[in-house]
Amino acid sequence: MKNRICLAFLLAALPAATARADDTADKGRPIFATNQHAVVTIEAVVKSSYPGGAREPTEMKEDTIGTVLDPSGLTVLALSSVEPSELYRQLSERYKGETEVSDLKLLLDDGTEIPAEIVLRDKDLDLAYLKPKTKPPAPMAWVDFSKSSTVDLLDPVIVLNRLNRAAGRSCAASVGRMAAVVRRPRTYYVPDGNAGAISLGSPAFALNGKVVGIFVVRGVNAGDSSSRSPMRDYMTVILVPAEEVVKGAKEALEAKPAASNPATAKEAKQELPPLSPHDGK
Repeated sequence: MKNRICLAFLLAALPAATARADDTADKGRPIFATNQHAVVTIEAVVKSSYPGGAREPTEMKEDTIGTVLDPSGLTVLALSSVEPSELYRQLSERYKGETEVSDLKLLLDDGTEIPAEIVLRDKDLDLAYLKPKTKPPAPMAWVDFSKSSTVDLLDPVIVLNRLNRAAGRSCAASVGRMAAVVRRPRTYYVPDGNAGAISLGSPAFALNGKVVGIFVVRGVNAGDSSSRSPMRDYMTVILVPAEEVVKGAKEALEAKPAASNPATAKEAKQELPPLSPHDGK
């Protein structure tokens, strides 16, 4: 009897759960349609070297994800996705390796390749901002981070991503949820373990269509190097709020190419232009 009651309860709850899922999908599809072209693949040639010849230098071509912030092509990505040495140094002061990005390209949906370079780095937030080396042939699709939204614990978000070469680098969407909201020392969100389609540099949107933030990696010092705890215990993927991304974008808009000195977003000077995210599409 007890089992029959439980089964009846589950069957009664199923239509409501399906309706909620359908509602999320109905809200998510317009978000995808509006913003898909502003999520781009970034092709990078990354050189890794070690002092004293401890290891042979290596050079690899990597694909990562970026989100365009401005019609001029200003793009934000996770710094660790192209310069992982910064993250490794956060985890361990003993790490002495160096990574250098020798070539960056924005790959657009129509096959256009736009050479670019990093103009601003924020090591604390794991953010990098790049600009095209020359003016794009047309205004680029972009996401207006100055019009953002916040989410709360367990709220769903729509995550946009670029797939790999085998999938034609197509834009894809998935639904994630926030497993934690951390308030100190800075506010950021931690996604749940089911958000498997998240890539570093991917943007997340609230169901109202406004952007919430960008996915990056947060790392902390592992302390005693003799500890047997795996390094993954000292790092996690987080969602940096859009307002933090805007602070860096203000400065990056003014930065000139070849600005190789690391800088943080605290010294922002300029507001993002008040254009519609539909402009340039």
